[in-house]
Amino acid sequence: MSNPYRPVLDPDAAARVAAFGPPTPMRERGFQALRDAIESAPPPADMPAMADISEATVPGTGGPVPVRIYRPENSADPSPAIVHLHGGGLVMGSNHSFEPLARALAAASQAAVVAVDYRLAPENPPPAQFEDAWTVTEWVADNAESLGFDRSRIVVSGDSAGGGVAAAVALSARDEGGPELFAQVLMYPGVDRDMAAASVLNNPAAPMLLHDDIVYLHELADTGASAAHDTRRVPAYATDLTGLPQAIVVTAELDPIHDWGERYAARLRDAGVQTTLTRYPGIYHGFLMRSQATARGRLAMAEIGALLRAKFANPMDFDV
Repeated sequence: MSNPYRPVLDPDAAARVAAFGPPTPMRERGFQALRDAIESAPPPADMPAMADISEATVPGTGGPVPVRIYRPENSADPSPAIVHLHGGGLVMGSNHSFEPLARALAAASQAAVVAVDYRLAPENPPPAQFEDAWTVTEWVADNAESLGFDRSRIVVSGDSAGGGVAAAVALSARDEGGPELFAQVLMYPGVDRDMAAASVLNNPAAPMLLHDDIVYLHELADTGASAAHDTRRVPAYATDLTGLPQAIVVTAELDPIHDWGERYAARLRDAGVQTTLTRYPGIYHGFLMRSQATARGRLAMAEIGALLRAKFANPMDFDV
């Protein structure tokens, strides 16, 4: 009888995890140290070249929202546009620290990426992050022509906690008469809060994201936050997923929250939403933040980009 399958890290993923040293809970490292570390990490030397990178500010309910617009080389005119929300548990990260992901996404998809520097918790409790994302999504749609964007091909995307915000924007666009979104891209998304999910319980010492790290990030983000069952914070609490834009959902085998994204993808599929779900084996939570660092990351970004390009080239002129 063969031995049961046991997930293990790919060799390059294991080497990257080992390079960070013994795992230390985020709580022990301290909140400010976490922020400093993510912002001081040097960018990779081989980030994709862009035709143009510009900065703008969008008037928001909580003040101006900074955005950075990445325009890839050889993109269409007008270009599809992706509003991207970075990860970091809603409490850390920025357009600076997540620039490698934004550039890689722009290059792979041949779409402009509008990266949102949303307000961070706990200084700005949820749903401040959603509000900033919503404001920028409306701004992109309302100003598509002057920005050189194709209004019929606006995508919302996010990684980790940003994936939860992206899913919330898609829900609100459907429910609140917002822009008609072309697609949603959810990368190992924090769409749920179910700490009893099997992937959470079975991976308490997961690489890059320990069980207590999830708890700690929730504690920080929940300080002064709105009602717990607000779907702007936890999209999985939505009871109806029909009529949402087509979805690309990416999860990682050794990510303790992969059940959250996969269950949400299954619900989208069962609600009639065209949904592509890919679980990448041998890899950890957050692997697309530096997609070029692992073979699995390079493949995943290439596949996300290829799917988006196929969708941009073959739009459906009816509801999907």
